[in-house]
Amino acid sequence: MREKPVSTADLRKCKQDRQPIAVITAYDYPSAKLVDEAGVDVILVGDSLGMVVLGYDSTIPVTMEEMLHHTKAVTRAAKRALVVADMPFLSYHGSLEEALKNAGRLMQEGLAKAVKMEGGTEIVPVVKRCVQAGIPVMGHIGLTPQSVYQLGGYKVQGKDAQAAAKLLKEAKELEEAGVFSLVLECVPEEVAAKISESVSVPVIGIGAGAGCDGQVLVFHDVLSYASTIKPKFVKRYADVGSVISQAVSAYIDDVRTGRFPAKEHSFHASEETIQALYGEGVKS
Repeated sequence: MREKPVSTADLRKCKQDRQPIAVITAYDYPSAKLVDEAGVDVILVGDSLGMVVLGYDSTIPVTMEEMLHHTKAVTRAAKRALVVADMPFLSYHGSLEEALKNAGRLMQEGLAKAVKMEGGTEIVPVVKRCVQAGIPVMGHIGLTPQSVYQLGGYKVQGKDAQAAAKLLKEAKELEEAGVFSLVLECVPEEVAAKISESVSVPVIGIGAGAGCDGQVLVFHDVLSYASTIKPKFVKRYADVGSVISQAVSAYIDDVRTGRFPAKEHSFHASEETIQALYGEGVKS
């Protein structure tokens, strides 16, 4: 395992060498520390934190301040992985200067190494402006959760020829605008493979099949850690949620039955201290 930090140039070389890229979405210091030490290439601080760790019903309510808070926690933990932070809803849809300011905050205050934006043709000017300012941008097309109400729900995108052609066009436009990578979400495998072949930047799939240059899943989904959404494209590698529930139930039972704390879990004062507090004749 390489020890030096992963760069955007490293990811491009991975594509050239046909070395698949492993990406995980994580939202806090402990999870970022674990996946970084395991050797993941990229940690995405996704605005999906709104649903996964903040309890919102979509990504829409997530604010810049919340993204900054979680990005700071992740970047404090990551020593090797490239940390990419999501631009939250409406943080890059106003003026170009406002978008640049918000992207800059995620890098200056959050210490992210790059930002991610959802959208196709409509965000090309924003991507160009940020790239010109030295901010690496990851694109995101296909199912874009910030547009879920406009899309009519969490549905597979690019299923017919016209929609697939539109995705390919947007991928090329984003490549030309300067993105260093591209996320494809919930896209038919054949369409995703064609897009990956057609652009020079790494394409990271989530629910987009094996033809992409890399894959991304959410930390909590991978571990079944209080994850209530169970999409078809997720493979679960552990059932941490059940282990946690069982452990907490055992703790509660120990407290209620008096088994915890036991003698070995307690501190004990010296005889002199006890006598000073309670007087002679009191035994420890």
